[in-house]
Amino acid sequence: MKIIFLGTGTSTGVPQLRCDCAACISSDHRDKRMRTSAVVECGNGVNLLIDCGPDFYHQMLTMPRLYHLSALLITHVHYDHVGGMDDLRPYCRHRDFPIYCKADVRRALFERMPYAFANIYPGVPHFDFHDIRPLKPFTVEGVEVLPLPVNHYKLEIVGYRIGNLAYITDAKKVYDETIDALQGIDTLVINALRPEEHISHLSLSEALEIIGRINPRRAYLTHISHDMPPAAKASKLLPPNVYLAYDGLEVHIP
Repeated sequence: MKIIFLGTGTSTGVPQLRCDCAACISSDHRDKRMRTSAVVECGNGVNLLIDCGPDFYHQMLTMPRLYHLSALLITHVHYDHVGGMDDLRPYCRHRDFPIYCKADVRRALFERMPYAFANIYPGVPHFDFHDIRPLKPFTVEGVEVLPLPVNHYKLEIVGYRIGNLAYITDAKKVYDETIDALQGIDTLVINALRPEEHISHLSLSEALEIIGRINPRRAYLTHISHDMPPAAKASKLLPPNVYLAYDGLEVHIP
């Protein structure tokens, strides 16, 4: 199994427009962050896309030209996580593309993208929605996925466990039941917006506290804002088994 980080930035990306902070002017490729998304290669040709933000088109240009996606797993309905769904059109040519999400996300997408569900003209995306519930596992082409309940301020959202990998983004609170479900995990991906506290996202210290409770073999931080120090400096603030993820990073999971 392998995870490929397509994007590791927050809703404004890094560099943020009209900003000259240290992270935004950095020449380090690790500080160039598109909106958060990832692909999990599960083996046997099963590739699961987690979130599909407004940078999806450009992110997929970095992948092999005929790269296959099996399904989309959505964490929540905020634009930086679903704003690229119209660009899934090429993946809908021969089938309705499978989407796995909570029912509230499905209803919101019906309102935002009505043309995708009415077959009003050729070429529109065609989606096959599957409602999911926290801590109720489902399978995609034989791969078991466990939705993980987390809180994003006033919004209840999900992360995902796929085998020995767990992926959580945009969390402010990680529930005890999710921490229990992740005991023994090998690799954890979790959001860490910045060193300072934030109303709806984990800060760096909060993320490290959650990592300590789950105790994975290693952890990668994502959904990083320009308020995080540049990667070269921020990396020195982390424990030995915790790393800053960056766009294009590929991590193999045993």
